[in-house]
Amino acid sequence: MLEFIQLLNQRYQIMLGQLGSEVGRISYQQRIDQLTLAEAFIRKGQLISRSSAQPLQLAIIGPTQAGKSTLVNVLLNSHTAGVSPLAGHTIHAQGFCNEITPAECQDLQRYFGRFQQVEQLALTRERYDCFSLTEVAASSRYLPSGILWDTPDFDSIDSVVYKEGVLRAIALADIVILVVSKEKYADQSVWDMMSSLEELHQPTIICLNKLSEGSEDILIQSLKEKWQLARNDAFPEVVPLYYQRQTGLPVWPEVKQNLLRDLASKINHKKQPRFEQELVKKYWQSWLEPVIAEHHAASAWHDMVNVAIKQALENYQRDYLNHPRHYETFQHALAELLTLLEIPGLAGVLTGARKVLTWPIRKMMNLGRKRQHIADSSQELVILNQIAEHLFIQLTDRLMDKAEEDHQRTWWKEINSLLRRQRPDFLLEFSSMAKTYHVDFQQDVEKTAQRLFFKLQEQPVVLNGLRATRVTADAAAIALTLHMGGIGVHDLIFAPAMLTITSLLTESAIGSYMHKVEYELKQQQLNTVKQTLFLDGIAQKLLQLPEQLSTMHHFNISSTQLQAVEQQLTEKRHGLRLL
Repeated sequence: MLEFIQLLNQRYQIMLGQLGSEVGRISYQQRIDQLTLAEAFIRKGQLISRSSAQPLQLAIIGPTQAGKSTLVNVLLNSHTAGVSPLAGHTIHAQGFCNEITPAECQDLQRYFGRFQQVEQLALTRERYDCFSLTEVAASSRYLPSGILWDTPDFDSIDSVVYKEGVLRAIALADIVILVVSKEKYADQSVWDMMSSLEELHQPTIICLNKLSEGSEDILIQSLKEKWQLARNDAFPEVVPLYYQRQTGLPVWPEVKQNLLRDLASKINHKKQPRFEQELVKKYWQSWLEPVIAEHHAASAWHDMVNVAIKQALENYQRDYLNHPRHYETFQHALAELLTLLEIPGLAGVLTGARKVLTWPIRKMMNLGRKRQHIADSSQELVILNQIAEHLFIQLTDRLMDKAEEDHQRTWWKEINSLLRRQRPDFLLEFSSMAKTYHVDFQQDVEKTAQRLFFKLQEQPVVLNGLRATRVTADAAAIALTLHMGGIGVHDLIFAPAMLTITSLLTESAIGSYMHKVEYELKQQQLNTVKQTLFLDGIAQKLLQLPEQLSTMHHFNISSTQLQAVEQQLTEKRHGLRLL
């Protein structure tokens, strides 16, 4: 699951740079933040599962100039955190170790992933992917032992470049301390952030900073109303912080001296897996929205290809199998039949052939060379290549329509571009496959001729009648010429002698059997062409086009990948179970 969230986050970040719409960019940035938070929270779960004796983590968060770093110093009884009257002074997550040493926090480097741990003084504005851990010598009256995190703001224009560090520090926290001032507490960014943290179930307190005497009651009531609009859990305790002119620091109320220690004593990580589930479940459908849209487009493309293949096969039946002048395969089978008969006038040729080759006469020359000649002169191959060309023209037209009307315009345009570039290669490969099919299918034609020959042997009157006719000898001579490459298969079909033989057989006692055999040969031919050329050939190539789309412009996460993740979620015994 963690790997999938990382992949999804990566694709969102790549896609963000391609968006032209400001509304779309805002939506994608929100999802990137959600994915970053979820990834970090799942990493926290891994941290806990490796060792239950993890240091307590407290994070101070808030908008610009709320006084976060100043409060860090108050709680630590130190001046360790850097402060400035200018907004955006803190741009890295900075951890301060209270009553523990940095050596006890070695797992944090793994948690922060690509972020590098450096000394506090080594943090620079040139690099945002860093964090620091600093040991504090002073003793705190308010903090339990653990790490107190000073985090950058999450609401400034520049925060987008260092927000990942903020979210990682927040997800790590066992206790969240929200710091707001009377000027900032009503900002929508504050409540958007607090809403996004609800599924983390972190004990929270709100520090209302920079107060003057007598103003807190109205502000606390307003805070409560905004909390209830943003979240469904109980309104947390509010700590009013009054500004002390002499020191320039806020004063932590004595009555709240043990507040953080009391909260720390109630921390229980046993529900962490369920909280991870709730967090992912909250955003799952939203995260997958563009992925599902691509799946719908891919499904529509699949349907489009199927319709085109179906139409191509209908054209093949109409223009070849059922066409009275184009269909040649069964006539070719009849020509093969005539070479199996003892025909007067051809006895010398056949006798000579028997001396060196196995009877029947169909083996009297190299079959591969004979079949290749038949394929070269076949009307079927001409029609198949025309159908394939027409199929690609139809698909190109439909893709252009989709690119105009569908909301996945970029997806359809790139599929069209891929199809146009690869079309010559597709057609060349199809032509080669069609020729191979045609040559291989001659075996089925020859088997059909043998079936007819065996049937004729059951009808000696018909068989002897055929052998006695001069027209049969003429037809057999023409058939032999076909074998030798003297004429093309299409010329053979319309030779008068062959037409007469066809009529004689049709009107004979085996006429109905011959029609049955012809029908079965057509069905076998249709099924072979459908499977070999169109389903295993063109359709397979076309349906693989979406896999070639650039991940610079598309999420390109297959439905198979998504199903595997969801299957993993349903099968997992502990932790994430979404479905």
